[in-house]
Amino acid sequence: MTRTVTASIAIAFLVALVGFDQASADLNPYKAPPAFALRSGQSSSGGFCGALPE
Repeated sequence: MTRTVTASIAIAFLVALVGFDQASADLNPYKAPPAFALRSGQSSSGGFCGALPE
């Protein structure tokens, strides 16, 4: 594959990704988790493998 074909495929993928993102539901900042929850008192949850069981 040449650089032109590869670049065209990459740009088409990015355009499709942005189009899909724009067509999806709007973000609700009131339901979103905080980006940084340092000293907020919230317990950690999710897929952190180093978390010890209580």
